[in-house]
Amino acid sequence: MSEPVPAPRLRKAQTGVARGIGIGLGLTIAAAILGYSRSAAAILESRLTTLGIAALVLGLWLAAAIGDVARRRFVSDGAIDGRNGADPQVDAANAILRNTAEQVLLALVAYGALTLLSDHARVPVALFAACFTAGRLLFWTGYRDGAEARALGFALTFYPSVAALLMAALATVQ
Repeated sequence: MSEPVPAPRLRKAQTGVARGIGIGLGLTIAAAILGYSRSAAAILESRLTTLGIAALVLGLWLAAAIGDVARRRFVSDGAIDGRNGADPQVDAANAILRNTAEQVLLALVAYGALTLLSDHARVPVALFAACFTAGRLLFWTGYRDGAEARALGFALTFYPSVAALLMAALATVQ
C-alpha cells in the first residue's frame, strides 16, 4: 500500500491571502443577507436612483485611479512620455487602475442586473457599493505591501459583485 500524499503546505503569503478572502467572503454574505432582509419592495424609479448613486461611487474610484496614474506620470522623468516600465510607482498605479477598471465593470453589470431584476435591490446595492469603497481603499493602500495586504480589499470589491450576480439570477427564477 502506498502512503497518502500529504497536502501541500501553504506559504505564509497564501495563508494571508486566504484569510483576507475568507473575511471578505464572510462580510459579503453578511451584507447580502442583511441587505435582502432589510430591503422592502421598491419601484424601479427608486431602485434606479440607488443604482445611480452606486455608479457614482464606482466612477469616483475609477477617476481617482486614473488621476493617480496621471499624477505619477507627470512627476516621473522616465514615465512622463508614456514609457511602461520606466517607473515602479507608475507601474504599481497602472496595476491598481487596471484592477479598479475590471472591478468597476463587473460591479456595474452586477448592480445593474440586480437593480433591474429584483424589487428588493436597494439595500443590497447600497451595501455592496459601501463594500466596494472599503475594498478599494484597502486594496489601494495595501497594494505595495503584497498579496496579503491587498487580499481583503480585492475580496470586498469582487465578492459583492458576484453576490449581486447570484441574487439577480435568483430573482429571475422566483
